[in-house]
Amino acid sequence: MGREVIEDVEDRDGNLVVRRKIHRTDDPKFPSGYRYALRYGHTDGRGTIPRYDNENRTPGRHERHTPDGIEEIEFPGMLALRNRFTTEIEDLP
Repeated sequence: MGREVIEDVEDRDGNLVVRRKIHRTDDPKFPSGYRYALRYGHTDGRGTIPRYDNENRTPGRHERHTPDGIEEIEFPGMLALRNRFTTEIEDLP
């Protein structure tokens, strides 16, 4: 199975971390063609606000994680989802 790293970046500012990990893959567990995790959160135990990923136990499932829980989302395409994530975190503390 092939895999290509599209983005693998982690930015830190104090106890905040922004992580963008995007791999293109032909693994059948990821029928969208991507395995990804987009995370904005704290390193001091306060958790994630928010995170997007494709949960690998259920092929084709895409999720948005927040302090309020996990919701299944439609996958609009990798670029659109990455843009949604970066726009969403722009004004977060």
